[in-house]
Amino acid sequence: MWAATCLASCCAGCACDACRTVVSGISRKSARIAYCGLFAFSLIVSWILREVAAPLMEKIPWINHFHQTPDREWFETDAVLRVSLGNFLFFTILAVFMMGIKNQKDPRDSVHHGGWMIKIICWCLLVILMFFVPNEIISFYETTSKFGAGFFLLVQVVLLLDFVHGWNDKWVGYDEKFWYMALLVISLVCYVATFAFSGLLFYLFTASGHDCGLNTFFIVMTLISVFAFAVVTLHPSVGGSILPASVISLYCMYLCYSGLASEPRDYECNGLHKHSKAVSTSTLTIGLLTTVLSVVYSAVRAGSSTTLLSPSPPSSPRAGKPLLPLDKADKEEEKEKAKPVTYSYSFFHLIFSLASMYSAMLLTGWSTSVGESGKLVDVGWPSVWVRIVTGWATAALFLWSLVAPILFPDREF
Repeated sequence: MWAATCLASCCAGCACDACRTVVSGISRKSARIAYCGLFAFSLIVSWILREVAAPLMEKIPWINHFHQTPDREWFETDAVLRVSLGNFLFFTILAVFMMGIKNQKDPRDSVHHGGWMIKIICWCLLVILMFFVPNEIISFYETTSKFGAGFFLLVQVVLLLDFVHGWNDKWVGYDEKFWYMALLVISLVCYVATFAFSGLLFYLFTASGHDCGLNTFFIVMTLISVFAFAVVTLHPSVGGSILPASVISLYCMYLCYSGLASEPRDYECNGLHKHSKAVSTSTLTIGLLTTVLSVVYSAVRAGSSTTLLSPSPPSSPRAGKPLLPLDKADKEEEKEKAKPVTYSYSFFHLIFSLASMYSAMLLTGWSTSVGESGKLVDVGWPSVWVRIVTGWATAALFLWSLVAPILFPDREF
């Protein structure tokens, strides 16, 4: 017993030292990556608890207070939502706290980049506390998360548009035959994948012998959008590049697939209804991977963005000027602190809050709900419409990005 106690104490001490070493190594420049790491860790925790926490949660009286114990899947969904709620509250509190920061002289700037040990402890406490809240709060958060996840999908669209236009501009800027050929090849690959994907959707979600008009409508509308992208892009007055159009076409077809795959499992037109789970492993992996990539890209992009993520510059260049002369070291320190921040800290944390909601929907398959009765409620159709409407919004935003400079030549886009 004494040896086991000593071993446990040594392990705990080593773990604390390791955490302290990692936290102390987080610099100002690596803070954004550290937030991404914390978010990725929350996904791992959610995934693990989804697989192993059900037997333990069945024994918690304020969670399992039903006359008849719910199915295991109910507890899996509940565990994911509780971790997600703690993650959401953590980043939302930071987003509200960081509102209005203009320069590095603001004391809150150091909170954003430092104090990692305290922040990690607060994150852990919030996640743990969520397992003590009533089921009604979790049910409300689950409903709210569907709308937050839809908004995150729109943010993904904006980031994707920013990425593909930047990618295209960079390769065109080289003005060499090799890069033009590379643009053409990638565009062709994206279009081939798009049309192959559409064929797969017709095969899986328009079963013969059943009335699958709605699914056919969704797929045909997506194909019409794909042709519209190409026509508008290649119009002489627009003079756009085919690369952004091909990438957005493939993304819209993926959103169409995501929506159709979210249809109720007992719907005869859902070709994936034979799966025992609400979401397949491949769909879950792709969804989580795109979520992490979106969050990482937003973190990296935040450091160089001058539009969406950047706060307004200080109103006066003389603001914060000291009244008394300072020595050289103090001047350098004062100059460093007076630098304006390069991105909006509040918006940065808001991205993580929305991503927490979206990842919870992915891990629970969108089609299960923690109801007050303790039974799974099939709510697949709202999930379907969230993704389909997001695909339509993607098409509208992309077409707007092409025609807006022509309609409003005096404005900068």
